[in-house]
Amino acid sequence: MNDAIPRRASLEVLRAEATDELTVLIQERLRSGQDPWAFMEELPTIDELVVLLLRAENIGANGGVRPGEARNYRVLRQIALEYPELTPTVWRLLGTGNSPDAWAAHTTMPDAS
Repeated sequence: MNDAIPRRASLEVLRAEATDELTVLIQERLRSGQDPWAFMEELPTIDELVVLLLRAENIGANGGVRPGEARNYRVLRQIALEYPELTPTVWRLLGTGNSPDAWAAHTTMPDAS
């Protein structure tokens, strides 16, 4: 398995994609009746979402198997190396223990049941 992240787009393009994703997520939550005051602070920042999307891309490229702690560290570190402007975000996330899996729990829509 190769943990290297192939550079697929400029950071500007990735941030634009993340902005679109975040906008859709916010709209879905609003349509489901959620209070924006209750959920806006728990959403990832644009750069956190870029890291999340790059990490998800790596997971998909490696058969969809979620990485263990050591591989997750290597994947996130590789993201920081490939996109130096994301380095503060990656290290902040690694230092605070905010795992990308925790973001996924906050960004998924609740069941409509």
